[in-house]
Amino acid sequence: MGAGRRVGDAWRMSTFMQTEAERAFGRASRARRRAAVLCRLRRRACDCCERLAVARDAAGRRRGPRDVREIPLSEITGTLEPNRAEHFDREFRPAPITRERWKRVWLAEARGAVLPPISVVPAGDGYAVRDGHHRVSVALARGAVMIDAVVAVA
Repeated sequence: MGAGRRVGDAWRMSTFMQTEAERAFGRASRARRRAAVLCRLRRRACDCCERLAVARDAAGRRRGPRDVREIPLSEITGTLEPNRAEHFDREFRPAPITRERWKRVWLAEARGAVLPPISVVPAGDGYAVRDGHHRVSVALARGAVMIDAVVAVA
């Protein structure tokens, strides 16, 4: 009977966490839509709701020595993958198409799983993400300031 109770408790916790992940995604996704509506209402383009910038000048620096360190999330300014640029805006707020993957990353982080570091390359004054767009978005949604990253050294 005790073992069954633990399974039930785990199921309730899992359901609670899934609901929390859904709510967190909803908040982040609504923030993206609100920013886009505000830009349209103002009848001018603003960089807050534009899609993620694609760093073209950093694409050639994919190879070479790499260094793992913590970097500020505020210094991540773009991506190397054009298809990911459509999934996130400049603030890494997610598009609806990213819902399931985003929630899985959120749940993993909420459960305390150690996620692999993101992969970035220096681009201009900041970094461009090569791998880890969902991890960046979730970290920002959860209020993180720093994130572990594999930084390609130029």
